[in-house]
Order: sequence, then structure tokens, then C-alpha cells
Amino acid sequence: MDKTDAEKRVKKLRAEIARLRDLYHVKDDPAVTDAVYDSLNKELKGILKDYPEFVDPNAPENRVGGKPLEKFEKVKHKVRMLSLNDAFSFEELEDWEKRIQKLVPNKSFDYFCEIKFDGLAVSLIYENGVFVRGATRGDGFVGEDITENLKMIHSIPLFLGSLRSDLKDSKRSDLFPPKVLEVRGEVLMRKDIFK
Repeated sequence: MDKTDAEKRVKKLRAEIARLRDLYHVKDDPAVTDAVYDSLNKELKGILKDYPEFVDPNAPENRVGGKPLEKFEKVKHKVRMLSLNDAFSFEELEDWEKRIQKLVPNKSFDYFCEIKFDGLAVSLIYENGVFVRGATRGDGFVGEDITENLKMIHSIPLFLGSLRSDLKDSKRSDLFPPKVLEVRGEVLMRKDIFK
């Protein structure tokens, strides 16, 4: 692929990725599987690696999530919610490890791997141990308030801390959560729930 073809392909891929992101994150109507979407991003990253002059920090592939829907109340995150980077090959995994080793030189690392589930990134806010707000990642800066929806998920505790009456007057700080605690993670539903 020459430079002219690469530039055309980058423009086409960016337009398609932006369209698919809008369908997925804004309209809640995904048009392709995650594998197809990831393959488009992987192709784009490959071209940009060969032609770095086409790298654009404001391009859709550098954005996280989507704009909050108007029907949900907006929530501003105190600290930006970021997304994880994908690695599709051992070469990409090795590149990632080299970046980590540059950030923390002369350290040995242990790794923990798990199967990747694709869920909805959420922020849970607890005040004095009580779940008070849940929000989506949105664009990383502003998400959607989905507190009431998250309260329906039984594995999300509505209260943190000890309910034992004999510990109520304890001075041990390890028994109680901090005054304000934010927990970030993903919620997901198994396919068999839809059957």
C-alpha cells in the first residue's frame, strides 16, 4: 500500500469507525459484532504504525465511549474514566510490556490474565458506605446516571461496611469504607439471561 492509498484507507476506516461508535455508544444499536469493530481498529492501527504522519489525536479511534443520551441525567466524572487498550498479537503484547518497563524500570512483574468480557463500564459512588450514584463512562468526562438500573443488580452492594451491632462503636478503620469511595468496573449480562 502506497502513501496515497494509505491516506484514503485511513479516512475510510475513520469514517466507518465513527459511524459504528455512534450506533453503539449513542444510539444503543450496534451494527456489527465486537470482533468486526476490533478488526477495523486493528487495521487502522497497523496503517498508522506504517504511516505515522496520518496519526490524529482527535480522531475517533482515540476517543472513549460516546456522548450521553439526552434521556439520562448527565454525570461529570471527577477523574476521567479511561478505557483499556486491546492487544491482538504477541507483538502488540510485547510492545505493551516494553512501555510498562519504561514507566517502571528495574522492576519485575507478575501478570494476571482473565477472559475478557465485554460489558458496560460503570462508576459506583459510595458515601459513608451507602451506594448513592452509578454512572456510565460516556465520553470519559461525562456519563449517564444509571443509579436506579444498577440498584437492580444483586451483586452490586447497596451498603458497604459491617452490619454487626457489636462492631458499630469500633475504632478500627479497616472495618468501614472511606467517607467517599468510587468503584470502577464493568457490568455484564450472560447470554442465557436473554433466553
